[in-house]
Amino acid sequence: MLFGDKILLYQEELLKDLAYLLSIESVDGEKKEECERALAFIIKRAQDFGLDYQLVTDKSVHVQLGEGGKLCGVLAHVDVVPAGNNWSVIPFALTERDGRLYGRGIADDKGAALINLYCLRALKEHGAQGKNTLRAIFGASEETGMDDMDGYFEKMPLPDMAFTPDSDYGVCYAEKGILQLRVSAPTNEAKVLSQFHAGKAVNAVPDLAYVMLDSSGYDEQMLMRLADASDGNFEFNYTIDGLMIISRGTASHACEPEKGKNAAALLIDLITNAYDVEDIGALCSFIDYAVNCETDGRSLGLKMSDSVSGALTVNLGMIHIEGQTAEAYFDIRYPVTVSGNYVLRQFKAVAEYNNLKVDVVHHAKPLHLEKDSPLICELSAAYESVMGEKPTLYATGGGTYARKLGGKGVAFGPHFEGDPINMHNADESMDKENFFKHAQICLEAMYRLYNAE
Repeated sequence: MLFGDKILLYQEELLKDLAYLLSIESVDGEKKEECERALAFIIKRAQDFGLDYQLVTDKSVHVQLGEGGKLCGVLAHVDVVPAGNNWSVIPFALTERDGRLYGRGIADDKGAALINLYCLRALKEHGAQGKNTLRAIFGASEETGMDDMDGYFEKMPLPDMAFTPDSDYGVCYAEKGILQLRVSAPTNEAKVLSQFHAGKAVNAVPDLAYVMLDSSGYDEQMLMRLADASDGNFEFNYTIDGLMIISRGTASHACEPEKGKNAAALLIDLITNAYDVEDIGALCSFIDYAVNCETDGRSLGLKMSDSVSGALTVNLGMIHIEGQTAEAYFDIRYPVTVSGNYVLRQFKAVAEYNNLKVDVVHHAKPLHLEKDSPLICELSAAYESVMGEKPTLYATGGGTYARKLGGKGVAFGPHFEGDPINMHNADESMDKENFFKHAQICLEAMYRLYNAE
């Protein structure tokens, strides 16, 4: 019997705790108290399990087993992106339906975070003897820039070996660079457009957008024809303040923007075909000719890829235009062999042509480990022992805590190919069998790191 199988003894209790953790609306930047509450729940359960813990910052905590030897880490986050729209179940609750587990955070990343804690419990209660220190590290601002880990590692040493279950199976040996940018106009000079709002997170494709237009001088029939010819889903509402157009799309993670349908980009495409630049303003005009509905950066002069990590992607994540404010936020994932400074210079050159200002909101440099590193070998062996086959080694556009580990950590699980988890989208879910299959792999991997040479 594999050691990893022992996690199955805790299924009912784990699901009960998962229901409570998912009920906490821990959206960093919006509900700080709820993020603190999620970490407090981790601490409470660590106490219940008789495990050592330390609250390192107000956004990070670790739970530890053993001492001495190598420091081995498993990292996960308890913050989540906003619920968004179009759910068929209550977002902040655990729902089991047709063999699947639903709830915001079940796949990204509360489910895996709780499993990490239960793996430490299983190791302790089943008398596992290890030569190393095993530390489960929990953060509460991964979705908003990972300053939780910046603060944590200012006070704590980097692990010698680590993984984060916050991606796909098999083993992720490379992560693209992430460049998040704010583009703004000095003022909102649009003559017709008074409001435009879309998106709540830069690292998600917005599924809802709306614009408010002065209705005194528009051609209603032309707008309707353009809408009918578009790929968008639009609703026209006539208000005392003008014409409101609502655009509905499909959310997706910014690392895979092509899998979504950008409500903001589709709406901009519609209005720029109906109005002149002075009517809608420089910001919307820039988005139209430099990005539009593209996700590959072609019109920005950034279409590129490499053999290690694949193609660059661009996501228009948020737009806010109202009063004198006119700003948009972009999330760019660039290949590991490309310079982030080059990507920034090229983007700025296009934006500045329209007298727009570009500010860097967040920049995470790429991650790349050798495929035959000791860490990847240990994780591969754990996967193979449970699944009966070797894992694939892959690169991702996603950003995980692995890039905070100084080249000593990778992303590993928990998502299996063919399981539509809807990360950062409505009806986020995981197949229940896969959820516990990951738990077995995770425990087996932690057991091996606990004893790694």
